[in-house]
Amino acid sequence: MSCWNPHVWTCVLLTLCYTVAKDTAPPTPRVQLSFEELKASGTAHFLTFLLNTTDYRILLKDEDHDRMYVGSKDFILSLDLQDINREPLLIHWPASQQRIEECVVFGKDRNGECGNFIRLIQPWNRTHLYVCGTGAYNPVCAYINHGRKAQDYVFNLDRGSVESGKGKCAYNPKLDTVSAIVNEELYSGVYIDFMGRDAAIVRTMSKRSAMRTEQYNSHWINDPAFVHVQLIPDSAERNDDKLYFFFREKSVDTWHSPNIYSRIGRVCLNDDGHNCCLHKTWSTFLKARLVCSVRGADGIETHFDELQDVFIQQTQDNKNPVIYAVFSASGSVFKGSAVCVYSMADIRLVFNGPFAHKEGLNYQWVPYSGKIPYPRPGTCPGGIFTPSMNSTMDYPDEVINFTQKHPVMYNAVYPVHRHPLLVRTNVNYKFTSIAVDQVDAFGVRYEVLFLGTDQGTVQKVIVLPKDDKETEELILEEVEVFKVPASIKTMKISSKRHQLYVASVSGVTRLALHRCDKYGEVHADCCLARDPYCAWDGKNCSPYSASSQTCAGGGT
Repeated sequence: MSCWNPHVWTCVLLTLCYTVAKDTAPPTPRVQLSFEELKASGTAHFLTFLLNTTDYRILLKDEDHDRMYVGSKDFILSLDLQDINREPLLIHWPASQQRIEECVVFGKDRNGECGNFIRLIQPWNRTHLYVCGTGAYNPVCAYINHGRKAQDYVFNLDRGSVESGKGKCAYNPKLDTVSAIVNEELYSGVYIDFMGRDAAIVRTMSKRSAMRTEQYNSHWINDPAFVHVQLIPDSAERNDDKLYFFFREKSVDTWHSPNIYSRIGRVCLNDDGHNCCLHKTWSTFLKARLVCSVRGADGIETHFDELQDVFIQQTQDNKNPVIYAVFSASGSVFKGSAVCVYSMADIRLVFNGPFAHKEGLNYQWVPYSGKIPYPRPGTCPGGIFTPSMNSTMDYPDEVINFTQKHPVMYNAVYPVHRHPLLVRTNVNYKFTSIAVDQVDAFGVRYEVLFLGTDQGTVQKVIVLPKDDKETEELILEEVEVFKVPASIKTMKISSKRHQLYVASVSGVTRLALHRCDKYGEVHADCCLARDPYCAWDGKNCSPYSASSQTCAGGGT
């Protein structure tokens, strides 16, 4: 019997799903709070002032100005970080009525698509932000003056600065845009065209040439969903700085399973393209697959293919942050979510490894075994390995030709310890977002994960070492953060204020990172909760401090 007999394959999948689900049943949360219970606790604040708007998904935290900037449909908000309902500042920036009518004529939905959905808010300088919206399928961008100091209490859109947002923000509000401004240059992962078919990684607002990934080349990017972008230095040499893009995309091999791949791609900041064949096109773009999977007893891997969110945890070494990523399973039979953790050392190892190459009668992917041209494709000019190269324009034609044909690395990036940090199966939700906080208590540093779900809940989780090979996962709490459940789109954490800011289509909630009194009123209950934010102060379960008497996460 063929191993690809559909009945046999379905049985294998069902057996595998049952095994994973059985082995990864989540622990019971120490505390569970409904929306009303959370509200009654006094540890959460919900955006209460009324606006005729929806789709609060873009959050930019500004600790220096004590503000949280929020993008929604037709509005940009400036909220007080400590009290999101205290004297909010608003900018109403709708599309013109004429543009809305034109959008409707094109067959788009008046309410769900024909508005100015804010999709980009980036700091420009000490006094201004740069913002972009979909503009009722006609992207627009502008500058906002937010003042030099928090006391200025300024929040004004510079109407004279309004300009086209093409190449900076998607036309379709359902297509996410990721962006970063570095040295007054805007880097975006964006769909450029009205039809939503031309996706690219783009550099605009530059004194240099605008740059993009090669157009309509499915081997570069293929129908991607952009998730995150982050500048991560490679060395002490600034010329080696690279921008990393996280996204998921459709496989170019339609016969291949899975048909969705999660990716990490990168470009050099000082990439100027080349006159040979990549004019105004990245000459350093490379990408690799991000794998998050569970290996069964029989050696078969169950993959979580769809990247949902990424959180970059900075360390003392800015070249080596820790990367937390949330994935979901894409199959119709197997459903679940997982969190995987990646190291930059492993990522760089893959980008320094073999390139993927197609050869043979069946055009199978194999590691490229021929001569690699110098400088190695993907390296930056003027860096540690290319000190004599001032620009990618100086690269030999053979380097550019190789890069154009080999943008994919053969090896995949696997998580630390080759398995997920935590897995969820056999549950009625999936993870959609993540934020991570570092907590020091009783001489130990804890990584506390806040995980948003498509059901509008937030789980607070820690994973503790159990022995040399195993870990123990604790769900410290699970809370409903919106009155009407809605998928959580974005979360931002303020360790300084011990607050978590959560956004969905329906609103914004500011949530305290701990509710110690909810664990109980006696010493044992407090300590058994093992929450690193909490400790027994002699009378109550209270927020941990240096003078706390016992427990704090560890137990006794």
